Amino acid sequence: MIGLISATSAGAAARDRLAAAWPSRARVYDGPVGDAVRRAFAECEQLVCFLATGAVVRLIAPLLGDKASDPGVVCVDEGGRFAVSLVGGHGGGANELAREVGELLGAEPVVTTATDAVGLPGLDTLGFPVEGDVAGVSRAVLDGEPVALKADFAWPLPALRVTEEGAYSIRLTDRLVEPAEQEVVLRPPSLVVGVGASKGAPVGEVLGLVEDALRDAGLSPRSIAELATVDAKAEEPGIVEAAERLGVPLVTYSAEELAAVDVPNPSDAPLAAVGTPSVAEAAALMSGGELLVPKRKSAREDGQPAMATCAVVRRPARGRLAVVGLGPGARDLLTPRAKAELRRASVLVGLDQYVDQIRDLLRPGTRILESGLGAEEERARTAVAQARKGQAVALIGSGDAGVYAMASPALAEASDDIDVIGVPGVTAALAAAALLGAPLGHDHVSISLSDLHTPWEVIERRVKAAAEADIVVTFYNPRSRGRDWQLPKALSVLAGHREPTTPVGVVRNASRPDESSTLTTLAALDPETVDMMTVVTVGNTATRRIAGRMVTPRGYRWQESRPDQAEKEEAR
Repeated sequence: MIGLISATSAGAAARDRLAAAWPSRARVYDGPVGDAVRRAFAECEQLVCFLATGAVVRLIAPLLGDKASDPGVVCVDEGGRFAVSLVGGHGGGANELAREVGELLGAEPVVTTATDAVGLPGLDTLGFPVEGDVAGVSRAVLDGEPVALKADFAWPLPALRVTEEGAYSIRLTDRLVEPAEQEVVLRPPSLVVGVGASKGAPVGEVLGLVEDALRDAGLSPRSIAELATVDAKAEEPGIVEAAERLGVPLVTYSAEELAAVDVPNPSDAPLAAVGTPSVAEAAALMSGGELLVPKRKSAREDGQPAMATCAVVRRPARGRLAVVGLGPGARDLLTPRAKAELRRASVLVGLDQYVDQIRDLLRPGTRILESGLGAEEERARTAVAQARKGQAVALIGSGDAGVYAMASPALAEASDDIDVIGVPGVTAALAAAALLGAPLGHDHVSISLSDLHTPWEVIERRVKAAAEADIVVTFYNPRSRGRDWQLPKALSVLAGHREPTTPVGVVRNASRPDESSTLTTLAALDPETVDMMTVVTVGNTATRRIAGRMVTPRGYRWQESRPDQAEKEEAR
């Protein structure tokens, strides 16, 4: 929960904007400011105070404990110009909260944490439990000293400024080891613990078994990703509470799924009870990993039969492929989600000119694999191959990555052994439509006129279908030096079904500094003015030119209700 505190009417107005934006995340604290801050500090994970930083410092100073448990605190000035991350930048999430507040209020986030200031991820912000000399290793990274990455296995990490050798080190492991001097240990969520239990098994017995099994195998409980069991035990109190205490999800599988898993230690007891010869081993092995701890039973001091079993598997690291749409070119049309994925990636794959657009957003240490025009399939294969190595990869494309861009070849290449995240972007058609007016107000279709990958006969059939169906058409890749006849041919197909006065919008480099837009007609459009940086939008029979804008009404009844306006505009 985020506590919101203000002292003045101006602060209260901004406070209420956040409360409205975060109805389930935020709580307003009224009353005397000192009391409100103290209550919020005790009850909330984060605070946003619309007060002077000095006032907040004095109020929270007696309340501070340590950075691992203190809430994150953000201060916003009276004018709403700055959102200052004051306390708990990493551990309390104040840095990210300051950015969120800035987005909502139009304020400038002020983040002074050293790693964030230079674009490096904090070692305590990677989403993993972290142990050891965080401050010392972070300082070494900032100072450019050699910091070695020692990974027991591949795992998708963001870009880190690391080397193969160094006096300082970052170790990624699920082994039960103590950090060495000048070392940080990261605990990835690599362990899946399969659990079986008799009805009424105490939570202490389940937890004790899991902890003993991990300790004896030299594995860290901080790397547990999930507990897994059979559906029939999904509500078994001892298992449910054990997952809650460990802070991990409980995943369940049907008896049929578990019975199909080949296990080293099947048993008749679970087969009779829940319909599968194995619960613990089979549930753990459903992750597809390596069995580290075979089935093990709990030991009871009272001599009674064991009521719990467990097995431990190290699941394979799944690489991460984010397919990111960069939008049409303008930086303010690049979505916050796209920026976040660019910062998260350790490997970036893309067309060289697109890489240049966002190079400044990448974290130091990001490995860039760029290539020129015409290498789309090669880039897709490269991105998928890097993800299969356990890397966090961003594959970039212009507009929306799923529209005439990189998502299609990448997903055709990828299998289910990697995680794929699609990040939508503003397409060229949408950016052009915003400049023209509202040409896409009714049904519309986008058609690429490039016959490099699609036979012209197929393209022409699609243009004809759109013409006959009276659908607004946006042409991508309309004309190049080597393809100068496709656009005139497509326009002639449309002309067989639409009036010569049909509005046509021509937009070049939409949203970029040299953007241009022209509103003409089907008869007057000169194909010589069009190139590959242009999108051409041809209206349908209802599309009109109104006040110099291209408008396709949402319904055809509009033509009947406003005939005078339409006739006047057509005569202009």
